[in-house]
Amino acid sequence: MKQLIAGIIISALLLYLSLRGIDFEGVLQGFKSIDMAYAAGAVVIMVLMQVIRSVRWGVILSPIHKVGQLDLFSVTNVGFLAIVSFPARLGEFARPYLITKKAPIRMSSALATIFIERVFDSLTVFFIFTVTMFMTPLPPWLIRSSAFFIVLTLGIMGFMIFMLFRREACLNLLAPLMRRLPERHAEKADRLLHQFIDGFGMMAEPRLLAQVGLLSLAFWIIDGLAIYLLFLAFHLTLPFIAAFVLMVILMIGIAIPAGPGFVGNWHFFCILGLTLYGIPKTDALSFAIIYHFLSIGVVVLLGLLFLPANHFSISDLKAVGSGLPPTSQHPGRSS
Repeated sequence: MKQLIAGIIISALLLYLSLRGIDFEGVLQGFKSIDMAYAAGAVVIMVLMQVIRSVRWGVILSPIHKVGQLDLFSVTNVGFLAIVSFPARLGEFARPYLITKKAPIRMSSALATIFIERVFDSLTVFFIFTVTMFMTPLPPWLIRSSAFFIVLTLGIMGFMIFMLFRREACLNLLAPLMRRLPERHAEKADRLLHQFIDGFGMMAEPRLLAQVGLLSLAFWIIDGLAIYLLFLAFHLTLPFIAAFVLMVILMIGIAIPAGPGFVGNWHFFCILGLTLYGIPKTDALSFAIIYHFLSIGVVVLLGLLFLPANHFSISDLKAVGSGLPPTSQHPGRSS
């Protein structure tokens, strides 16, 4: 509850900063000027991005179990619906939980694949950003923030590789913590840790690494294309490279644990990115509102489409997040 309240406060503050000094009549004029053909093209790309997400996740999962593409696409969409709907990042547990109901995959192993996905996303975005730095001047605060996230991501990836290839050394490193647990809990923690490390199996196969890397690059390049099409929809005369700058700023912004749906942080950081290129704040807010509406709208509509085939409850996610059996697994209790 404290995390929810803190997230709502952060969202409210960032939303206030986004709306302060805005000409709301100008925002409405911005909506009326949208070129719907370009906006429709951006929506098509957003749907394609969900397809690529699901294909990439299938590659990451493949050393554990080969999951059918329809199941992957279905679970991916419902999982991202949960991410934008539930507070405190609780929705992150939805995809791992749901895939365990579709295939013989352990929850902890499925959760490890989400870590891999996040690491590849971060590395790919900041690789694009590094290239961007040589093509356009950027503010020092953005370079410093990006450098921090790159170092953090590389550290996480390094520890994941250490866990995978030096499993015994990793277990020995964690042994003092394990010994502090009661015996029955220590045995369970040891089993879950082994299953978690098993989820990193893809990283030991160069062919799969290459596939995931290429799919990640394709995903974020077409994300930049979707942003650029929205530039055109709003008649913003910005270079294509500006789409990638905005993409990086947004990625940093939505990492802040704010309220559900990224309301506030999405808008604030979108405005921040566009004003770097001299776009008036009112026009930037019009863009931010529509970009947020379309992005979240695609996720919500696709998620609702597949929700009947993927039942879960927020209590299930709370349970798996705390290491307990989901309530839906107990006879006589609803999911």
